[in-house]
Amino acid sequence: MAEASPPRLAIHELQSPLAGPFELELAAGEAAAVSGASGSGKSLFLRMLADLDPNNGEVALDGEPRAGISPTDWRRRVPYVAAESGWWRDRVADHFAPDRLAAARELGARLGLAGELFEGPVLRLSTGEKQRLAIIRALVLEPPALLLDEPTAPLDPESTGKVEQILKGRLKAGMALIVVTHDARQAGRLGARHFLMRDRKMSPA
Repeated sequence: MAEASPPRLAIHELQSPLAGPFELELAAGEAAAVSGASGSGKSLFLRMLADLDPNNGEVALDGEPRAGISPTDWRRRVPYVAAESGWWRDRVADHFAPDRLAAARELGARLGLAGELFEGPVLRLSTGEKQRLAIIRALVLEPPALLLDEPTAPLDPESTGKVEQILKGRLKAGMALIVVTHDARQAGRLGARHFLMRDRKMSPA
């Protein structure tokens, strides 16, 4: 009998003095949606997974422990898109590697973003445009796993549908996804397992 493949993303005893412990395993192509009241620990959970906040425990990608991967490489392979994305250069295009810019433009077109936005300044972007571009910035890395914090909160229903279609395509191709959302229906649309965060602990919804 062939040996079973390890989970795409495995989280065991992930904790800090502020939250956890968290336990979760996602297979390739599987999604988890996390909801809960503001301040319940949802964003903290994602930041711990991204190794941006202090944490202890075991996290692995395709069986490879996070402890053996540099933080920079980890965040390329398991990118985290915050609810309010960071922008550190003036021009939008300068936030994308040159060899990823064509893919970014193609995704932008699918998400209803005009091509000239990439040549323009970040200061002229609307909140919804920034959010879609931040998601694109993560997707062009072709990550095996993705962490999204309220990715469609500032978007209209049409744009939300377009984002979800792209995410479903990536899930079908094997990406694992953890998404924080206040919309319980989004979990169903993405075919995600639904979890509830209460008092910085997570349980099946």
